[in-house]
Amino acid sequence: MGADREGSGRRPARAVTYAVCGVVLLAGCASMPDSGDLRGVDSTPRQDPQVRVFAMPPREDAPPTEIVQGFLEALTSNDPQYETARKYLTGEAAETWRPERSTTVLAGGPGTETDHSGNREEANDYSVTLTGTRVATVDAQQSYTPAEGEYREAVHLTRDGKNRQWRIDVLPQGVIMGKSDFQRTYMSVNKYFFASNTSPATQAVTSRQPAAVADPVYVRRLVDPMTQVVRSLFSGPTRLLGPVVRSSFPTGTALAKNSDPLTPDDHNKLTVPLNDRAAGVGRDTCDEMAAQLLFTVQSLTPVVDEVELRAGGKQVCSLTEDRAETVATRGSAHRPDYLYFVDDRDRLVRIAAGSKGTRAEPVPGALGEGAVGLRSVAVSRDEHSAAAIGLDNKSLYVGSLVTGGSLGEPVLVSKGKTEPDRLTPPSWDAQGDLWIADRDPADPRLLLLREGAGEPVEVRTPGLDGRVQAVRVAADGVRIALIVEKDGKRSLLIGRIERDGKAGEQSAVTVLELRSATPELEEVTAMSWAGDSRLVVVGRERGGVQQIGYVQVDGSTPEASVPAALTGVKEIAATEDETLPLVAYSEDLIVRLPSGLQWQKVTEGTAPVYPG
Repeated sequence: MGADREGSGRRPARAVTYAVCGVVLLAGCASMPDSGDLRGVDSTPRQDPQVRVFAMPPREDAPPTEIVQGFLEALTSNDPQYETARKYLTGEAAETWRPERSTTVLAGGPGTETDHSGNREEANDYSVTLTGTRVATVDAQQSYTPAEGEYREAVHLTRDGKNRQWRIDVLPQGVIMGKSDFQRTYMSVNKYFFASNTSPATQAVTSRQPAAVADPVYVRRLVDPMTQVVRSLFSGPTRLLGPVVRSSFPTGTALAKNSDPLTPDDHNKLTVPLNDRAAGVGRDTCDEMAAQLLFTVQSLTPVVDEVELRAGGKQVCSLTEDRAETVATRGSAHRPDYLYFVDDRDRLVRIAAGSKGTRAEPVPGALGEGAVGLRSVAVSRDEHSAAAIGLDNKSLYVGSLVTGGSLGEPVLVSKGKTEPDRLTPPSWDAQGDLWIADRDPADPRLLLLREGAGEPVEVRTPGLDGRVQAVRVAADGVRIALIVEKDGKRSLLIGRIERDGKAGEQSAVTVLELRSATPELEEVTAMSWAGDSRLVVVGRERGGVQQIGYVQVDGSTPEASVPAALTGVKEIAATEDETLPLVAYSEDLIVRLPSGLQWQKVTEGTAPVYPG
């Protein structure tokens, strides 16, 4: 499974085991060459993710070419501690090699270059260079980052003077493999923390539940992934989210010594034995710890419906899935009431979310009465208010969705001279604040209106290179997605939201560490959050045609089915609740995509949105 589940169904894990010579030969075994140049280790064509692959140790008197080949193949096996791979190394190299430090992903399998002039097998000395094109790197925190450029790293072998066996004595730290092997060997899982990035005013409201924030990491798919991700949760958030989230686990919390691999029982209950660091926590803190664990393991198989925490041989607390919703809010657990869009009379209308109906009704209040013609809209997550842009993209209005509600004067007016140089569609965050960008070339700005009112606050965006064309804030309130245009290219960037200030003071808001989530796309035209760490994107590659697909916030591609093709898509709407259909504006129609079906016409209209 990817970090965000496709739909709500879960299915039992299936494991098919193959014993192979290395990992390249899945259908049978063949001997390794006794001599000749090294060849690239081709990335295995993508197989069933549940296939288990085992590597073979080096054979007696294997030449250096075979040693390097066998080592690279062993890196893609399911060996938990890389014990077989270490057999290709000298004793000292095996002790100092740290495979957990990083995983480098190449477009194909790693290639090799041999320096024939410098190699002297008779002198017990042999060198090669590993080569390839970088695709991504997974760091020591298990965080994925897209990468590009050439990969070149030296490997040196020596022959033991006593047993005359070749072994690798110099090699790069970490693991290297091709993209296909990475997809087979690793899986993305969300670990969860709580947002600490709230405004002072919000922090004063002690009754508000903390927002759960998904932090995607990559774990090895068939090496006890549940235990892996729980240990990763204890280690804390990745660097990108560290400044804006907190963990309820006391510093130093770990699994109890000699504990068994984590597996739920027949009643889908997971018991997690902890060390003494967690023994003295209070009930509320323990409930938050259990919620973090439950949210984290629920994207894995087998199913987990309840988590029990134990420390010092005693139960500390237990939390079921239903009660976890009272401990913390999670975007994917919130189901909106309605889908909203602008009808052919330029009014804000709505249809029950997830319904099969096609008959829309105007929303209560002025925005549904047509007092002002609308171009685009955003509805607050509690569905009590809405923000709307007038037909000329110049004015921003905010109104309540209650019968008899008035609209009043616009809360923001752009000075841009043309419609494309004025306001973007707005977006509401989980705290009830409204985000929007003014595209005026003379003064381009990202703006925040607290609770949708008052004087707009300019959001600081250090490092932003380009002009914002679209804004969507995640349900967790600590991440923001921006479509940014530069030199005719539109990219999707994900950044971290930080708020600074003391209680009772106006806090400054900054978006930091913007990074591309779609490095392979040249033109991103529309996007929407479609999970706790996933977005749906409309765009095209260089020289390609428009396509719809999913991306993770870290820039990786989730294991989700690709939406059915649809031409002429101008806008896309999704929600963190993945059971609800995608909705799009295409060819002057509102269309939706129920799970497993084709796109269906809803009605005429534009600007479809779910709350947010």
